[in-house]
Amino acid sequence: MAAPVPIEEQIVSLNSARKLLLTDSTYASHIIQGILPIIGRDAVLELRRWGADFLSETFASPGVPTSRKEELSLVILPTLRKMIENTQEDSAVVKSLVQVASSIYPLVLRWIINNPYDVPNWEHMTAIKQRILRIWDSATTGVRVCCIKFAQKVVLVQTAGPEADPRRSDPREISLTMVPQNNLVIPPRNLEAEAMGLLDRMLSIFHESISDAIPVDATLNSLSILIRTRPQVSNKILNALLNFNPLKQANSPMTSKLRVMVKSMEKTNRILLMHIIKRDPHNPLTPRIQQHIEKMARSRTEIFEEASRKRGPPEPTNGLDTTKRQKLGVQVAKQPAARLYIPPLTPGPHTIAELFTITTDAALKGFDVSQLPEDLVVKIGVTILQKLDADTLSQAIEGVQNRYNSMKPTPPEEINPATVPLDIEDDDDYEPDFYNVEDNEQIVNKLDAAPPEEPKQTAPDVALGPFTLPPSPALTPEQATQIGEGTVSRVFGVMSTLEEPGKKMKSGMNRLAASAYDRDAWVTIITRLATRAAAGLERTNDGVKAEIGSGPISLSDTIRQSLQAYVLEDFRKRIDIAVAWLCEEWYNDRVQLKLGPNTPLHYEKWVLRLYDGFAQYLDGRDKILTRFLSEIPAVSTELLDRVKLLCRDPALVNLALTSLLYLVMMRPPVREIALDTVEDIWQRYDEAKPIAAKYLNKWRPNFEQRLNKVEGEDKKLNGFANAIIVDATKVAEAATS
Repeated sequence: MAAPVPIEEQIVSLNSARKLLLTDSTYASHIIQGILPIIGRDAVLELRRWGADFLSETFASPGVPTSRKEELSLVILPTLRKMIENTQEDSAVVKSLVQVASSIYPLVLRWIINNPYDVPNWEHMTAIKQRILRIWDSATTGVRVCCIKFAQKVVLVQTAGPEADPRRSDPREISLTMVPQNNLVIPPRNLEAEAMGLLDRMLSIFHESISDAIPVDATLNSLSILIRTRPQVSNKILNALLNFNPLKQANSPMTSKLRVMVKSMEKTNRILLMHIIKRDPHNPLTPRIQQHIEKMARSRTEIFEEASRKRGPPEPTNGLDTTKRQKLGVQVAKQPAARLYIPPLTPGPHTIAELFTITTDAALKGFDVSQLPEDLVVKIGVTILQKLDADTLSQAIEGVQNRYNSMKPTPPEEINPATVPLDIEDDDDYEPDFYNVEDNEQIVNKLDAAPPEEPKQTAPDVALGPFTLPPSPALTPEQATQIGEGTVSRVFGVMSTLEEPGKKMKSGMNRLAASAYDRDAWVTIITRLATRAAAGLERTNDGVKAEIGSGPISLSDTIRQSLQAYVLEDFRKRIDIAVAWLCEEWYNDRVQLKLGPNTPLHYEKWVLRLYDGFAQYLDGRDKILTRFLSEIPAVSTELLDRVKLLCRDPALVNLALTSLLYLVMMRPPVREIALDTVEDIWQRYDEAKPIAAKYLNKWRPNFEQRLNKVEGEDKKLNGFANAIIVDATKVAEAATS
């Protein structure tokens, strides 16, 4: 007979199986079916504890798929029932088993919804549920917390949830909505009634005498998800929370344990209510919740802060305390202020801050007051001056004044000649030199013998003239064009980094162009540089248009080419830039024509270039062509001729004719040329004839008569042709016979 395996070795092997299951859930079925006999009701306590923790971790792990958990929940139901019905079971094992029941209850319910014939498994689950509800109030604190979580899970799945949307619904969402009305195993009415009863039992803890705060905190934490996901019971829960005041438990005498309990319940309740207001600020109960929170805050302050305040000093025995109400007729002697010590300054130079710093604290001296805001410094200064004693202030002023006097230079000491000692010599005694005085003749002879004095040369006054820098070398046309192209490329680089303009209010006629520094402002600047910078420099006197290669025109055309490339990069989003640019071109052409006839026009050329650039990328569903034709300032026959060429593609016939119809309806000045284009399309393209004829019949009443006339002429021509063919056939037959 083999020796029994020690418990430690069994637990090591079981831990290896646990790691394998959490790593790869495909082995879950085999591992759990192999472990259940080892951790059953008759196993030793260590194995039962390990097995209960293992099942709790497995069914709570997100690494195991929900479908596999549903299959495994049916496997463990008999073992789970036997273990939890053991009245002598260890509390740690019961705690883990209740957690397992909380995880598998929604899965078993969904299995019964889809398989109503499986009555035995539902009986197992019902027995487990009844056992948990019986031990709810009598178990240990940890087990009670798990029972509250189980009750919350039962209420969650046995009440109606939101309408299930197959496209957005969570596969883990299980509610009473999924239960058919004709299900005999789990009638929806019975499930809902049981859920309401459990909810009332959960909320009843707020009306009882509380001896332990942990179940109350667990209940508060479990109510959040019910309020969020089950609106039909949220008002009932909120009313219970508003009637619950944990501070009522703070009766005297308040012990340390009671203080911690009350603070914990009050904080959990306050956080839950604030979370509800944050998630649903438009709830009708929001004002009541705010008032309740404020009321609890005031009560908390009165209960806890008043008790924690320090008591005042005891009353003096002589009854002459100046802070108390003074007795009449008693002379209270004013106590002198303490002597303030201000250390003198050391020899050497000092700053103003050192002069006025009277504290001896080194840390306080190193504090930089300039870091504080001015209003705070003013408040601190006013408060200090109000509470400062006059004697202390006088001592401080006197100490600073003594410091200032000590920094002054000492004047030389005056000597009194009457009292000066004999050993001090007077350096200022006058001792004249006795020389022979020269007469006038000697002085004149000395002056005659002296060399003649040279006249002093004074420098002439120099006036500083105007100073001008030398002119910079002139730029060649090629250099100017190159610099201009660099500037234009940088502007377009800035435009590409700006965001697309969103919806904004129209400024009206009084708006200022390019005043917002956004993308539209840069577009305005660059378009006006292209159109107006060279205005007036392009006219020629001999009636010949200026060449493109000349300086300013070359720069303007460079900007226009860059604008064209920028628009065509994403023409569907930047069509507004194209329209703004063409409006500037058209306006500039009109202004230049007023100044003189010999002016090159740019609008027609660039509108055709833009159209040719994006026309090849159009499809039948594009509306960009209609917008382009309707918003540009002028539509020419040449442009409409190019639109007409779109009808060569049968997929673009409807697009071309719809855009032309829009011009006919909304732009009367170009109605006739648009109708001429439609009629030309009708004549040239057979695929477009039905739609073109419909438009022409509506907008050109005489078109139907012309159409009938043309059809009659076609029939006559066809008759003549047929007669000629018949005659030719007869002549050929006669010739052969």
